[in-house]
Amino acid sequence: MARWDAILSLPVQNPPTLEISSVELVWSKVEGWHDKLDRVALIPFARVDDFVRGESNNKECPTRFHVEARRRRSPKMPFKQKVDGILEYILYWCSFGPDDHRKGGIVRPSRSTYVPKKKNAGRPNTKRGCTCHFIVKRLIAEPSVALIIYNDDKHVDKKGFPCHGPQDKKAAGTRAMFAPYISEDLRLRVLSLLYVGVSVETIMQRHNESVERQGGPCNRDDLLTHRYVRRQERAIRRSTYELDDDDAVSISMWVESHQNQVFFYEDFSDSDPFTLGIQTEWQLQQMIRFGNRSLLASDSRFGANKLQYPIHSLLVFNSDKKAIPVAWIIAPRFSSLDAHRWMRALYNRVHTKDPTWKLAGFIVDDPFYDVLAIRDVFQCTVLISFWRIRHLWHKSIVKYLETDMQIQISGRLGWIVDNICRLQGNISLFEEFVEDFIDESKFMDYFKATWYPRIGAWINALQILPLASQESCAAMEFYHNQLKIRLLNEKEVTVYQRGDWLVDKLGTKVHSYFWLDEYSGKDDFARYWKNEWMSGLTPWRKALKIPDTDVLMEEGRAMVTDQDDRDKAFVVWNTSSMLSICNCSLAQEGNLCEHILKVLSINRRRGSIIPSVTLFQYHRALNNLLHCPPFDSLIRDHAVSLAVSVQKQLDALLDKESVQTVMDPNKKGIIIDIPQESFRVVSANWGQDLVSKKDVINGVLSEDADGSEDRNESNEAPGCASAIDQVVDCGNTRNGEPCESAGEDNLPADMDVDPSSTCVNDTTISGAFQENKKRGLSAAGNKISASESGGASNDKIEENILDKGSRDCAMDVDPLAMEAPSSTTENVTKCKTHQNGGNGVSSVISCTKDADGHLSSPSPVTPAEPLALDMGENPGTIKEDDTHVN
Repeated sequence: MARWDAILSLPVQNPPTLEISSVELVWSKVEGWHDKLDRVALIPFARVDDFVRGESNNKECPTRFHVEARRRRSPKMPFKQKVDGILEYILYWCSFGPDDHRKGGIVRPSRSTYVPKKKNAGRPNTKRGCTCHFIVKRLIAEPSVALIIYNDDKHVDKKGFPCHGPQDKKAAGTRAMFAPYISEDLRLRVLSLLYVGVSVETIMQRHNESVERQGGPCNRDDLLTHRYVRRQERAIRRSTYELDDDDAVSISMWVESHQNQVFFYEDFSDSDPFTLGIQTEWQLQQMIRFGNRSLLASDSRFGANKLQYPIHSLLVFNSDKKAIPVAWIIAPRFSSLDAHRWMRALYNRVHTKDPTWKLAGFIVDDPFYDVLAIRDVFQCTVLISFWRIRHLWHKSIVKYLETDMQIQISGRLGWIVDNICRLQGNISLFEEFVEDFIDESKFMDYFKATWYPRIGAWINALQILPLASQESCAAMEFYHNQLKIRLLNEKEVTVYQRGDWLVDKLGTKVHSYFWLDEYSGKDDFARYWKNEWMSGLTPWRKALKIPDTDVLMEEGRAMVTDQDDRDKAFVVWNTSSMLSICNCSLAQEGNLCEHILKVLSINRRRGSIIPSVTLFQYHRALNNLLHCPPFDSLIRDHAVSLAVSVQKQLDALLDKESVQTVMDPNKKGIIIDIPQESFRVVSANWGQDLVSKKDVINGVLSEDADGSEDRNESNEAPGCASAIDQVVDCGNTRNGEPCESAGEDNLPADMDVDPSSTCVNDTTISGAFQENKKRGLSAAGNKISASESGGASNDKIEENILDKGSRDCAMDVDPLAMEAPSSTTENVTKCKTHQNGGNGVSSVISCTKDADGHLSSPSPVTPAEPLALDMGENPGTIKEDDTHVN
């Protein structure tokens, strides 16, 4: 095989790690120049920087690689077609070479003008003749792929001796013992501390103290110099955001000099508006780390009243359930029609770094969001967050009404929203609300003028999309308030009308605030923080720290003792409502406070109030899984073959020729004989733990055929908003990889659940599977039985399943498919199959009982295609007015 044919036939390797090292790649040897075999490998060109970082962080010999030579050819430049044509050639060399400035060392003729310094200040003996280097080529034949040629991978000089690192005894006491430069983590730490106002002297004092405590330098970061920190501080002080008098030109110049922080950019044109997507390397890492198999949330309208360009933030939730911004999108207006392009660019950037990355759910805060674009790009569940509208309502209630009327109106609004989310009401509830409180003219004038034009869209979204949990809403609201404090704190308010100021501050100071929030050693600088720097816990986390003994429940209200001042207590009214009222300062500003969340948690745990809406949707979705058998021929044939295979194995074990209906005393599962030539019913799925059985039978399948809920069971939601380790999987296998199941320990009783955790495929639940009541599989108590109206025999079940004309079966992999706004609250309804491109995709549903008599969750065989969500007629973009949260 010819040399280039062998190279181009190699597989492109893309390890799902933040950094790539040569150890993680499989190297191939091909014929090179002068009868030499070259060690080559192919990786995506977008990950060349990750490979350079991975090689620099070599544990045995830490170093840093610099660009020694580079040649580029523009893709538009005419060139001769040849297989080895190169678009870009980059030579990376270890920074301890190639020249040797040691005594007796060799310096290349091109560097003969070098004059050794009398004092080795700064970086002593940096150039030590290291021969380690590699070449990166970007071929015309494959522009998206980088060819790496790596032959000299040993950090030795031309004599073959170690010239730096721990193996070089002569490097002891110098920076050559470790690496020529500080790590990226320390560089970001220094810059972040400088941006938030910590002085150079304070940074160096704390750094030197930590080095002394550990007994002296032991890595490259311990050799941080005062000179380096001072130089960074000087650069920050002399920098300016106004690169040009024209704001648009200034932004373009910033984008040109910060290409590694921009994932999407479109300048103003006749057809498209200005759009800029910012994401630093650290934000990308956080998105991969905390967003994989978890939630991504949107704060879509920050600064609509003050800033020239509103900020659209994308958030993930860390281990403490705090929201971290992983991308900022800046545009003159919020338009769902423009979202698809930057979403695709962001998704491609993440997948370039980690091809296995997949999102579990996307939380939106606006009913006009482009849900179809989210499903098309991220292929995940879409949830709606109520925090923004709740914030604005609560703020206006406190502003316009007296205390007694605040309690009445907030309780009524909370009841209305709760009924709408449970599909028990429509817009007529708001009309009755306005008539009943018409005397409160100030609030009603605000409500009718601001919310009536958009209340229909909100009702439609709340009934169609699953509702995000209060924990995620509290985290999003907390981030919004933190961003307001950290960004909108300028003395000169005219800068808010400059787009280049906004871009510069987001990428410097604001980014530094959130980076330091995740920095493990931030407590060392706590005494030097400003108030705006402080972050702390979210209200949800604070609520978990309040003891139950500090809450005194009274009739119609609750008293919560202040955790800082034990002699002080806060009063919470409407303790069972989504819009509870508290007299603490945080709640008076319209925010969710820890006192409200604590009282709601106690009431749900005691069963004194109905379960949360998110838990209600979660229960309904899992209950409806039982009422939608597949009729698609491919799925049915697969189910028959699977059932027959299981039956044969059981027959062999039991040594019986024919088994009609057998109850295994150990397994307690129903075994149904299914002949090859007929299809009756899918038997129990043996040998698989499909779901946390106790939670399914006791907490989920406690609804009867009419959809009534067993109030004797736990009223609390299983799982929290953004923790992927609490996702409840429904036992599906996809591409040969079984989904994980969560045990009952992962479902704390004091949490409400995000419906994204109710999954049917390997990520999220497909939809609410609904069934005709006449077929009547009912889940009651601790067993599943055929209902009286649903056919008591297998023959009847077979007849119903095979009758394609009798029903359609709905299985969409996206959010819980709620009934239309005009539908009733019955959970057992007619099912409909969504067919995409003419190919109906459905799933096999089966269930078993384990040895304890608990029923396992249904198990689908194949995932369904996404069902496009019809949001109804889009009335257009919401007008920017004073109702938006700023």
